[in-house]
Amino acid sequence: MLLDEITQAVLAREDVARYLRGGHGQTELEARERIHAYLDELRTTQRYPIYRALKHPLYPILRKIDLVHEHVDIARQAARAGRVIYISNHKSHLDYIVEPLVLVDQNIRPPVIAAGINLFGGPLGLLHRHVTGAIPIRRNTKDPAYLVTLKAYVAELLQRHDLLFYIEGGRSYTGELKAPKTGLLHAALQADRAHSVIVPLAVAYDLVLEDHVLPHHAAKRRQRPFAREVAEMVRYAVGYQSRAFVTFGTPIPLTKFDPESRRDVMELARLTRETIGRLYKVLPTAVVAAAMRPSITRRELEARADGVIDALREANANLGVQTGRDAVEQGAPRLAERNIIHLERGGGRFRVRERTILRYYARSLQHLLSAPRRPLRTH
Repeated sequence: MLLDEITQAVLAREDVARYLRGGHGQTELEARERIHAYLDELRTTQRYPIYRALKHPLYPILRKIDLVHEHVDIARQAARAGRVIYISNHKSHLDYIVEPLVLVDQNIRPPVIAAGINLFGGPLGLLHRHVTGAIPIRRNTKDPAYLVTLKAYVAELLQRHDLLFYIEGGRSYTGELKAPKTGLLHAALQADRAHSVIVPLAVAYDLVLEDHVLPHHAAKRRQRPFAREVAEMVRYAVGYQSRAFVTFGTPIPLTKFDPESRRDVMELARLTRETIGRLYKVLPTAVVAAAMRPSITRRELEARADGVIDALREANANLGVQTGRDAVEQGAPRLAERNIIHLERGGGRFRVRERTILRYYARSLQHLLSAPRRPLRTH
């Protein structure tokens, strides 16, 4: 069986064998049992025919989202040429659905997804483990047995499947693009670098489904149980409608980066994160949020939005709106329907209702407004 092959290959890797010989305060048998337990946890199966049928039970959610893809031919060409490691920013739990379905809709083989272990409870966990092929990641563990097993498992998995993971680790609670995590990136570098590339991609929404939930996570500095998050997402899905932009960027070859060099790993992480940031689609809601003040007239808001767009244009951002007037016309009603801002009777003045949530959207542009000016490459 394929999974047995992966297990055998992981146990045969030198880094795993070295751990088994190293002691670490336990016998070799105890170390082996620990590694086997983690392998059982990581084990996953991707059933592609069922994967393609997922859109039917997920229709109540997907009908609320208009999928828009940009430069998807990059992914098609990369998949034809060899192994692909898709690395994305992380805005919403919907990312796990939206990004692979863009590939499936284009008849591009879907990747295995690296997802937080908190998503693997209940029916959704069964879906991830037995259909989509997601692997559960313990993001904050320092256990050396887990880390060596995870890196070896990912390296072996990449011999057989493409992989999608999120450079930030978990979702951004503040809205900004977070600093890159390097664990899975380092594991990917330990695979067949000669025939693998990173395809950076960015996902952006007019409205993030969890926008009323995530900023409160940031304020309390702790994550809520996933079941409670799902209940809150269902609550805020009432009336929800959004576009989801998935933008693919130029492949990054791995041959120039040495997995044994910490400096190379950090440089690759920085390059990938920066590329994703420039692919990120700038949408009207984010522009309005960045330009908004506690109380502001429409004319003032349009002028401030023009200033934001000018700054983004100078930063070579991937603009989804070209003028302040268009940003206000398209973005303000969406934010008002979400009860984040309020348009006073007569339509002359906007006021903020949910300052924390508005700031969440504004911060999604922070990496662009503070970044050095370099050309955006998507081909």
